[in-house]
Order: sequence, then C-alpha cells, then structure tokens
Amino acid sequence: MLITQELLNQVDALARKAGAAIMEIYGREFTVEQKEDKSPLTEADAAAHNMIVQGLVELPLKAPILSEEDTAGFAGADEHGRYWLVDPLDGTKEFIKRNGEFTVNIALIEHGKPVLGVVYAPALNVGYMAAEGLGAFKYEGDGAPVAINVAEHQAGTPWRVVGSRSHGGGELPALLEKLGEHELVPMGSSLKLCLVAENAADIYPRLGPTSLWDTGAAQCVVEQAGGTVVQLNGEPLSYANTKEVLNPFFLVLGGKSPFGEL
Repeated sequence: MLITQELLNQVDALARKAGAAIMEIYGREFTVEQKEDKSPLTEADAAAHNMIVQGLVELPLKAPILSEEDTAGFAGADEHGRYWLVDPLDGTKEFIKRNGEFTVNIALIEHGKPVLGVVYAPALNVGYMAAEGLGAFKYEGDGAPVAINVAEHQAGTPWRVVGSRSHGGGELPALLEKLGEHELVPMGSSLKLCLVAENAADIYPRLGPTSLWDTGAAQCVVEQAGGTVVQLNGEPLSYANTKEVLNPFFLVLGGKSPFGEL
C-alpha cells in the first residue's frame, strides 16, 4: 500500500491532539489505578485512548484498531492484513513520576510489519514520524520535521547503549559484558528506540517484557531511518500474531549487530 504524506500528517496531528489531552491531566492531580496485570492506569490513558480511536475511525484509511486500553474489542487484521496499533500513553510509570519521558504511539501494521509510525512525547514537545516510502523524521515543537538516519558504531569509541528507566533485565549485564566498553543512556517509553533512529545511541537491547503496542510505531521509525529491530535469533520483530501481545526479547540496532548469533 502506498502511504501518503497526508495520511502520515493526519496521524501525527491526532497524536499531538491526544498529547494535549494527556498534558491537561499531567498538570493537575490525577488518580492511579491498577490493571489486572498490576500495571498502572491513569485517567490520561483512557482520555488519550478515546480521542485516538475516534480520530482513527474518521480517517479515510479504515482498519481495525488494537489499543492497549481495548484488546477485547479487536477481532484481528482486515482482509488486507492491516490494523492500527495504539498505545495511548506509553510510559505510564514515567507519567506518574512526572519525568516527561512518556509518549503517544500510533502505528499502521500491514502483514505483520509496521508501515507507518508516529511517536509523540507531549511533555518534551518532540515527535517522530515515519512511513514506508517517505522516510523517518523528527520535529521539536512547531519546527519542521527533519530527516533522521541511523549510523554505524564508530570503532574505538564506547558503545552508546539505551536502557530503560523503569524496567531492568536480569540478562542485560551479561550482554553488556560481551559488548565491551560502553556508556548507558537511560530513557523511558518508546523514546529508547527513537534515540537509535536519530543516531543518539547505537543499540537498545531489550531483555525484558514489552507488548506489541510498546514498539510498533517506534520500530517503523527505526526501520525507515535505516536501522533494524530484531529478535535475538536475528528475525525482525513481527506483529502478525495479535493473539500473543507480548514481544520476545529484541535488539534495536543502528548498524551491524556486535554480538553475532545469540
């Protein structure tokens, strides 16, 4: 499917609109509940979800919607293998901590692959947008989107490794030991993948739990910037099986993998 710049701009505008609704709640006292899986839920998650779903339904491209806040209402991809994949508020823990590192994630999946992705960080007023055939871009505030690209790690310099602020991983220290000299760049939410996409980091190893909606939009940004998001066996991270919402462990790479086969 040929994705137009107009569609990408429409999805970006929707993410910004949801971000504004999140920031209204961020600026005042809010309640925090627990979902069945013990993860936190705020009224901002629900407000952004409702706004995004309403906006996607109004777009000319019609496709089913899988959102973190409504998995029960999703019956699967359409006859073209397409669906919208949404995390209305990725990084709820960062939202609660008020450190600004949370995002709105909206992706279009086609035959298991993210072909359009928007990641917007409303507290930072920074956004990333990408689509097949159009490339990957970053914007700050009301500035014009600027093309971004990954780069190979520079030999003789420490590896720049992105790590989660809120989720560790028991196997990560052993992996980092294999990597050799490195420096850790802590970051929350899907912004971790975007740092690799814009060449602010070389690698993001994720050896802990994530779900489809945590990664879909940002994976598109990484891939359209020339990077890869691969499972530990080297296969691309896939979104074809929506009955299994948990991702396997994965690596986000700007260049070649430093590990060979894991």
